[in-house]
Amino acid sequence: MSKPSPFCYFKTSPEIIRLAVMLYVRFPLSLRNVEDLLHERGIDICHETVRQWWMRFGQTFAAEIRRKRVSRPCAGPQWRWHVDEVFVKLNGERHYLWRALDHEGEVLEALVTKTPDRKAALKFLRKLMEIGGTTSMQVCDQHLNNRAENSHLPFRRRERAMLRFRRMRSLQKFVAVHASGCNHFNQDRSLSRRQDFMQNRDAALDEWRQFGAA
Repeated sequence: MSKPSPFCYFKTSPEIIRLAVMLYVRFPLSLRNVEDLLHERGIDICHETVRQWWMRFGQTFAAEIRRKRVSRPCAGPQWRWHVDEVFVKLNGERHYLWRALDHEGEVLEALVTKTPDRKAALKFLRKLMEIGGTTSMQVCDQHLNNRAENSHLPFRRRERAMLRFRRMRSLQKFVAVHASGCNHFNQDRSLSRRQDFMQNRDAALDEWRQFGAA
């Protein structure tokens, strides 16, 4: 028995919903920015509608991305993962965003904690050990330019566009979906030939347009 389409209770076409969610996840845009871009294309919706679509389908699309990418082997002498810690303020209070990334800058896991709690850190590391691969020491220097150090920049751009976050739960949900979106559309533009980059980008976009299909 086939699963019902997640779009079956929505009057708007799935193509428009996928486009709205993609714009919000992939680019540093606010909800009102997405509303204006869709209006330019003749799609008249409210920014609160974009919010509801993002909350309803964001995790669904992220789960499909993770399910498709989990089959990729995390092994080999070149595969490494690193842990990066980012400070995030919620209502003026400092919180900690733990992020695990592989050697290519792909986000493997993200966890938000109020304090650098030992129990939460151990839970985070246990989830990472299930992925496999080899740990490595990471040299942190203010002049060092590596992917692990710079991978938090897309998140910082989103943080500014959203005028910071207010709740820990919404932050945890957003970073999980945002990380999956970045992984899906990350094509290593500077490391690929133009022709290969264009083919990979088109393939990622075509795959996104199939998410949620029954």
